[in-house]
Amino acid sequence: MKLQLYDKANVLIANLDDDSAPLGFYPVDDGTRLHVVDRSAIQYEDVSKGPKYELSQDEYSKRTDTVKAFLVRNKLGKYAEGSEVEVDAKKTSSSDGSTSADEVLAKQLVVGSRCEVSLRGQPAKRGEIKFVGKTEFKPGWWVGVQYDEPCGKNDGSADGKVYFVCIPKYGAFVRPQYVTQGDFPEEDLGLDEF
Repeated sequence: MKLQLYDKANVLIANLDDDSAPLGFYPVDDGTRLHVVDRSAIQYEDVSKGPKYELSQDEYSKRTDTVKAFLVRNKLGKYAEGSEVEVDAKKTSSSDGSTSADEVLAKQLVVGSRCEVSLRGQPAKRGEIKFVGKTEFKPGWWVGVQYDEPCGKNDGSADGKVYFVCIPKYGAFVRPQYVTQGDFPEEDLGLDEF
């Protein structure tokens, strides 16, 4: 390794080659720059020639931790409302049994996983996914979430039917588009004391 001292105009002032001399021995001042020349630099091979891990489009679409899944979940980019992809998804979401956008998102969610629910106009709430599927109280796909704090609306049941079990006011049913599955540790907001 070689140390060099440059001034404000990037002109070499000195080589710091005396290992026994303290830094104050050299004309180090405001605006000067220490430059390190590493002579032991490793020469890397061309990594583009090696084998690469490749994922098929189907496998990529099934994953929940990808950029595409994030964009679909949050309706961003080409997955935003009114875009071609959104229009295509609405065309396929008919009563003939074809796949809807909510179904695709719902099937990516795993019961027992931690999640965060982000509804418009409300703070994000964390919890655990307890149910994923269709319900009798409203058509379409729903996600049953047990929140960490009592900010829900039910106990996992709706219209007398039990979909999952939790403490009253800790459960809620939300559309899959508002649920983000991931590593969301439990937060104690102190709401359960009320």
